[in-house]
Amino acid sequence: MLDLLAILVRAESPTGNKSAVDACVALVERKCTEIGGRTKRYRNKKYGDLLLAKFGPPARGGKPLMLLGHLDTVWPVGSLRDMPFKVRDGRAWGPGVLDMKAGIAMALTALEILGAKDLFSRPVVLLLNSEEETGSEVSRPVTEKIAGGSESVFVLEPAQGLDGAYKTARKGVGSFRLHLQGVAAHSGIDFESGHSAINEMARLIFQVSRFTDIERGITVNVGVVGGGTRSNVVAAEAWAEVDIRIARRSDSAKIERRFRSLRTTDKRCLLTVEGGLNRPPMQRNAGTVKLFRQAQGLAAKMGIALQEAATGGGSDGNFTSALDVPTLDGMGAVGEGAHAAHESILLEHLAPRTALLGAMIATSD
Repeated sequence: MLDLLAILVRAESPTGNKSAVDACVALVERKCTEIGGRTKRYRNKKYGDLLLAKFGPPARGGKPLMLLGHLDTVWPVGSLRDMPFKVRDGRAWGPGVLDMKAGIAMALTALEILGAKDLFSRPVVLLLNSEEETGSEVSRPVTEKIAGGSESVFVLEPAQGLDGAYKTARKGVGSFRLHLQGVAAHSGIDFESGHSAINEMARLIFQVSRFTDIERGITVNVGVVGGGTRSNVVAAEAWAEVDIRIARRSDSAKIERRFRSLRTTDKRCLLTVEGGLNRPPMQRNAGTVKLFRQAQGLAAKMGIALQEAATGGGSDGNFTSALDVPTLDGMGAVGEGAHAAHESILLEHLAPRTALLGAMIATSD
């Protein structure tokens, strides 16, 4: 499994580099074929291709179990020079090793063992997307279509924290861009003729920040702001990028309405609002709880004290859960530093968590 992981990590696959992602897709496709998978690629002109692989005898019938992951990373080609794949201090290190090349290596290993021992309880489909890190705009319809015909979904994203909790809830994720067009003027000679986009943006930032409601799990973060040209010019333009997170689907329409209803105080400043919610919340429901209890029972037999957790981050599991398909997330590697220079996984958990994933697949009913 470490050899496979090294191959995957060294196949750098940043989201925006189609040729690099496709090369990584080809590696995984060959591996799937070697272990008995029947593969199909969804061609994509903008991003890397999507890979679907089917395992287990179709004759056994029933809805398939879906394994869901992504092959793209946030790391540009060349990151290996400063972050080479290495095994040291009980960890494996490298760009994308945690998010989420290790989860893919775990799934392929589990599928290989189950196939060799004829332990599939139902057909299994593995879908690996190629632009999850930028919102899954192309792959989302494919993910939803396959998930809609599946019994349940196991998401191969990293576990939560160094304790390795499975994820039973995720917040919904969205983003808005506010753009203001004002009227420029010389701040000393003709100040009163100007209409400052920056001043108006400051008012709006204060207003949208108050949309945060911690008790309901709603957070609004104005993360990036820009505008103006010089200190002696009344700013003709300003913009802000806003991240939103919601815990309940019922709050989606409400937060959308609040952003769409924003108005300027200075009528000479024109406001444009773009964006919206791009991942619905993954809410903890009965189907997901049932899957977690199954995993917790299997883990206990293996000496693993498995816990569950909720997180503010989103994944493609948000899409499948919103379809009311039982979804269990965080079934990949245990580690830390996703999207950071110290990205790594703990090797002590790699084999046990792969065995647990295999047991979940084998006992899926």
